[in-house]
Amino acid sequence: MQKQGKYLHMMGLSMSLERKRIDEMIDDILKKEGGYVNDKNDPGRATNRGITIGTYSKWLKRPATIQEVKDITEEIAREIYEVNYLVKPRIDTLPDLIMPQMFDISINSGPKNAIKLLQRLINLAGFGIISVDGIMGPSTRGKAETMVAEMGNYAVNALVEERLKFYQRIVDRRPASGKFLRGWTNRANSFKLPVD
Repeated sequence: MQKQGKYLHMMGLSMSLERKRIDEMIDDILKKEGGYVNDKNDPGRATNRGITIGTYSKWLKRPATIQEVKDITEEIAREIYEVNYLVKPRIDTLPDLIMPQMFDISINSGPKNAIKLLQRLINLAGFGIISVDGIMGPSTRGKAETMVAEMGNYAVNALVEERLKFYQRIVDRRPASGKFLRGWTNRANSFKLPVD
C-alpha cells in the first residue's frame, strides 16, 4: 500500500474523511460489485470487483490482459476506488449525507455521470442554475451543501430518483442493458432514507 499512501498524499486527501468511513464505504461497494464477469452486453466487458478492463488499463498505464483483470486483488480495487472515484473527482468534498451514494454512483456509472446527476438535481430542486458539466467545482459543492442542509434525507431520495431515471435512459438507448436494470434499481434504492 506504499503507492496508495504516497499517491493520496499527493492528491491531498481530505482529512475530514476518517479512514474508517472510507473503508466502510468501500466495503459496502465491494459487496455490491462481486467478482469476475465478462458479459458481452456490458460495455465494461471484462470486470472484476467492479474494475473494468478499461479502468485497469488506465491504472496500469498500458493495456491490461483478461488474466490481469481476473487477478485484481481487493487491495488493488480499494486503491483504485479511493483514488479514481472518491478523491480525483472530489466526491470526498461533498456533504456526508450524500457522499456514500455519490461515491457508489461514481463507481457504478463513472465520476462525470455521478456529478452530472447531482448538478441536474441541484437545478431541478431550485438551488441554482449551474452548468451540468460533470466537474466538481466550488459552485457545485456549495449548492450541494445548501441543498442537503435544506432538504436533508429528501435530497438523498431525490438523488436516488435521478439515478433511476439515468439507468432507464441507458436501457432505452441500449436495450441489451435491460438485464442489469433490476440490479441497478436495487442498488440505487438501497440508499433511500426515511423522511418525515
